[in-house]
Amino acid sequence: LIAYTLEQAGAQVVTAMSAMQAMQALEQSAFDVLVSDIGMPEMDGYRLIRQIRARPADQGGNLPAIALTAYAGEMNQQQAIAAGFQRHVSKPVDPADFVAIVAELSGQEVKRHD
Repeated sequence: LIAYTLEQAGAQVVTAMSAMQAMQALEQSAFDVLVSDIGMPEMDGYRLIRQIRARPADQGGNLPAIALTAYAGEMNQQQAIAAGFQRHVSKPVDPADFVAIVAELSGQEVKRHD
């Protein structure tokens, strides 16, 4: 649903089924924004963002990132920001609000469907 919502707003979306797939995608391409779940098997979103932040800037180390998660508490938000995410978004997410957040982090304009 998130990928579809972003595509409808004009974004080009690459999906990964795991943190390892996300890291492989980062090796192959440059992206404007990372959207990551926190609760993933094998490598959670916190570990993923820490690995990304350990990379040089020219290899995606400064990639703007959103933690999209069911963990909605203030402590969870602080933990996500401390780990290296710029934003913490709780599920369920309002599609229009989410598109606006992604656009803000990527420096892009939102395509409106009025």
